[in-house]
Amino acid sequence: MTSSKILFYFCLFFIGGVFLYSLNTDIQSNQLKEYFDKEVILFGVVVEEPDKRAKTTKLTVKLENSEEKVLITKWHYPQYEYGDKLKIKGTLQEPQIFEGFNYKDYLAKDKIFALMYQPQIDLVEKNQASSLKRFLISAKNKLKTSLNTIMPMPQSGFLEALLFGDESNISNEWKDKLNFTGTRHIAAVSGMNITILCFLLSDFLLSLGFWKNQSFYISVILISFYILMIGAPASAVRAGIMAIAFLTAQHFGRISTGSRIIVLSATIMLIFNPLLLVFDVGFQLSFLAIMGLIYLQPILLNLFKKIPDVFQLRYNLSGTLAAQIFTLPILIYNFGQISTISLLANILILPLLPAITILGFIFSITGMVWELLGQFLSWPAWFMLAYLIKIIDWFSKISWANLIFQNVNIFFLFFCYFVLALIVWRIEKGQKLKFLNY
Repeated sequence: MTSSKILFYFCLFFIGGVFLYSLNTDIQSNQLKEYFDKEVILFGVVVEEPDKRAKTTKLTVKLENSEEKVLITKWHYPQYEYGDKLKIKGTLQEPQIFEGFNYKDYLAKDKIFALMYQPQIDLVEKNQASSLKRFLISAKNKLKTSLNTIMPMPQSGFLEALLFGDESNISNEWKDKLNFTGTRHIAAVSGMNITILCFLLSDFLLSLGFWKNQSFYISVILISFYILMIGAPASAVRAGIMAIAFLTAQHFGRISTGSRIIVLSATIMLIFNPLLLVFDVGFQLSFLAIMGLIYLQPILLNLFKKIPDVFQLRYNLSGTLAAQIFTLPILIYNFGQISTISLLANILILPLLPAITILGFIFSITGMVWELLGQFLSWPAWFMLAYLIKIIDWFSKISWANLIFQNVNIFFLFFCYFVLALIVWRIEKGQKLKFLNY
């Protein structure tokens, strides 16, 4: 492809992106604005699983005859469920922009334009949303109940976050420890979970006697259901699209390239919601981490070739370092701090995560049918989680392990990624020339 064509397509996609972004940043209606700080009566349906916090529950309610949503904060009781149609009476409030955090735009990306605190709520009707999503939420809750029945805290809280992305059973103290040690990512569904599930499903279905075509389509459907079940976070959606793309390429006998698939994943997600690129840090970190694995990890593997690959040490070291280098500028820009011990902490715990994930699914599903067998199968996962928790706790006591940055602006961000892209390009070019001259 010539330089003129590359420039043409870049300009075309850039203009299209700006157009889509402008459309999505101007979608708040004047109707809601007119009623801010006034008492109103609204009718709407709970369109997300209730988010239960320590003292309150948050409900995302889609308004009747509208695409707009209101985020309601209420006490735990009475409880409401996904699909409940509610009559809500309270004061409508505009989301605020805090110092260092634009809460208004963060909510706007999900079409949430107003807040209500402790309104009067009456149940109008039940089961007014998607039957499929209601079934998937019910299945997830049964798995979570089985998990929490079999495994004690805090191990069950960590495993619940790893399998379902639900941090509600992880205390604020442990969340602070995860942040301090740079291991907060283990409390979220990542690409690793989706990849493990993808290939386990495919191999399991083939072992049951399904044909290759049947295994492919069933795997794609079940992965899609799993992503919907856990609430479709950006990291899981990205991983799901990539996993399905790899399966599709394998199914049709085509060569799959990681860089092309990640561009495809980002394009699909941003077409549906361009605001993710600017206002969703999780989306940014997810794609930057996988770009580090695609572009930088092969270079680091070559640099670390003298390190013995016992227990995949070289692979884990290069992968962890590559992901951290690519996400470091965005972490500094958004949070103003980094952990100096995160690399070592991650190297010590990452090798266990695939096994914990597999065992977690196995004993949770088994426990729904036969609790005693589920308890027996949970012991290896419990020991590994106990080790993981001990490592995080030990590293969190190192007081000097965090570096604080102040007054970081967006020019720092652009400069860091420009330099990083230039370094990777130069190293890759040098390796190609070395190969050609060999």
